[in-house]
Formats: sequence, C-alpha cells, structure tokens
Amino acid sequence: MRKKVATAAVLAAGALLIASCSTNKQETPGGNAAGGNQCDTSKGTLTIGVVVPLSGELTALGVGIKNSADLAVNQANEKCTVKGYKLVLDPQDDEKNPAKGAQAATKLSSDPNVVGVIGTLNSSVAQTVQPILANKKIVMVSPANTNPSLTRGENYKTTPSRQFQNYFRVCTTDDAQGPFAANYLVSKSGKKKIAVVADGKTYGEGLANEFTEKAKALGAEIVTREKVGEKDTDFSGVIGKIKPLNPDAVYYGGEYGAAGPFSKQLKEAGLRIPLMGGDGIVDDTFGKLAGAAAEGDLATSVGAPADKLAEAKAFIDAYNAKYPKDQGYSAYGAMSYDATNALIDGLARTLSAGDWSESQRDALIKNVGSAKFKGANGDIAFDQYGDSTNKLLTVYQVSGGKFQPVETGSLTN
Repeated sequence: MRKKVATAAVLAAGALLIASCSTNKQETPGGNAAGGNQCDTSKGTLTIGVVVPLSGELTALGVGIKNSADLAVNQANEKCTVKGYKLVLDPQDDEKNPAKGAQAATKLSSDPNVVGVIGTLNSSVAQTVQPILANKKIVMVSPANTNPSLTRGENYKTTPSRQFQNYFRVCTTDDAQGPFAANYLVSKSGKKKIAVVADGKTYGEGLANEFTEKAKALGAEIVTREKVGEKDTDFSGVIGKIKPLNPDAVYYGGEYGAAGPFSKQLKEAGLRIPLMGGDGIVDDTFGKLAGAAAEGDLATSVGAPADKLAEAKAFIDAYNAKYPKDQGYSAYGAMSYDATNALIDGLARTLSAGDWSESQRDALIKNVGSAKFKGANGDIAFDQYGDSTNKLLTVYQVSGGKFQPVETGSLTN
C-alpha cells in the first residue's frame, strides 16, 4: 500500500498522450476562460469507476487512490487524450467490505458507458469484484491488490493459471513482498525468534504465510502464529501468549487500523521489539495510532517511494496543487495514477479509429494488456497473467512518527 498533480509534463513523462490535443480540438467563439481552445467531446461521456474504501479506518488509502485517479482523468480531458469524448470518474465506497464491493461492481457494470474500473484496495474485496466485472468484460486495474492468487490462481507456485483476462495490477505481489521482508528482518536485522500474527483476511494471512515460509528457510524460529480480528482494540490476550516466548520481533499481516494499537500495546506490555508489517500498514495513520511506540517499527511496501523517483515529481507537484494537504496520496497514489493512465492509454488506442460501444471491450482489454510506458512509479507493463512487470519493493522504518524509506530493491532469492 504508497503517497501524494495541472501540468502537461506529467502525462508527457508517462508517454500517454498518444493523441495530441491539437488534432482533437474544435475552435469555439472566444475560446475558453483562459483564452484557449476546448476539446471536442461531441461523442459524449465515458466513465471510469473507482472501487475503494472511502469511509472507515482505511479512508486515507482510499481517498489517495480516488484523488490520484481523478487527477489522471482531469489531465486526460485537458489534453484531449480520448478523441471525441469526455472522461468522468465514478467513485464507489466499498468500505473494505467484499459484499459492498460486489454491490459497487454490479452498479458500475450495469452502465454501458463504464469503460473500466480502478481498484480495489483490498484483495478480499477484489475476489468478489473480479467475476462481476469479468462477466461484462470490463477492464479492472488495481493499484494495490497484492495477493498472488488473484492473477495466477490458488496454485500460483506450482501451476499458475490466469484467472480473469480483464484483470491487471500495477503493483508486485506478496510472494515477493513476504520473502523480501524476511530477507531484511532475518538476514539484515538479525532477528531470529519471530512471532507471526495475522488478521484472518485474504491479504493479511497470505502475506504472513509468505513471510513465514521464507523466514524459516533463512533459519529463523517462528515461536508462534496467532490470529487477531481486524477490528480488535484489545490485544492483551495474544500479547499474553507471545510475551513468555521472548521473540525479538513480531511480524504482522494486516492493516494499520489494528497494527498501530497492537504495536502500542506490545511496548506497553514490556515487549520493546519491532513490529514489522506489509504495505497495509504504510500510512502516517499507523504512527498516530501507535504513538511513540511506533519508533523503529518496520514495513515493506510495493514499488519505490514516490518522492524519491524523478518520474513522480510532476505527479506529486500536481497532486499537492490540486488537493488539500489532509488528502495526501498515501501509499497507493502514484500507482493509482499509473493504473488510471494505463486504462486511459488503452482506451485512446482502442477508440483511435472508432466510437465506443460494448463491442469494443475485448479490444480494450487487449490494449490495456499491451500498455508500456514510464509512469509515476516507474516502468508500467503487464505479463501474461496481468501482473506488473515492475517488481520493486521498499523497506520502511518509522522515524519521528512517519515511515521513512530504508532500502529499495527487488527480490533476488
């Protein structure tokens, strides 16, 4: 899970403006308010849906995704990227609830002018959304789903098989993230006795499983494996099981809503050891929930830190200029921006010589799948399963209440 765009440089950097504005404008008397020209939108409006949590404890992540998608849509409209059409965003709140996600997907899929959907945040929600959108051949591009089975099936390690032809993601997966975390915690930080705790959800359990397998292979002892509820506020029971085992670290599979209070209560119970998690805890909210106890805690996240990439500078500048400071791009903003631009790029190529109709959905899926450009979070392209070919990951450590990048790289072994 990543962070915080109205300049032409952004989409130029992303190489997405394949249709120049000058060839898709019509003169209007007097021009627009700024004295310029307007794009030809005579063919109507096309909709890009967004399905993310816009309320509840993961709002910061969902708002970052929504705003970044909105930014990409606005810039495409300014540049007349999709000839003859205006793009609009239709954000749906899934409340990180699979049933709510299914409702949102059903609503969006009933609109013939919905060309694609950006989302979801949660892998568990993706599991209900994928088949609904696939049934209508609606492109889905996730900036944040990391469970490997979404693209390669339950037997992804032995017999991978593409699950949905319409589904893509711009982030790497937990079969890379978990081992990457283990390499750092065990091999580089020297933690050999580790308690593993997860929240029972698809994302948390899957990530914890991948971490555990690699940590054991590196010689670490997993002293216990415990489960908590994602809405738990009192962790005294599980802490009581962990403390006598004297671990030198805790690995947590889940999200910041529970991870922050859990870290705080660990330290209050006398366990002055780092908690490490995955991309689901990488948000400033974690530090606010854990307080001073968060200092030194660790996490991995997919991709590189947006503010450290030259490609992301234009995105960050434009985002900060457009949205309030309390609506930062958070963990997945740059990836949402890239995911939306991948969809828009595919749409522009699909409609370069024709009009939109639902008969174009197969062509749109194919064109999104062949996307290849430099995005805000690095190289954007998809493999035969719909997975990102960009496998970058980053280790973060809390300092001053905020996650700071420590190391960026790819899983090598």
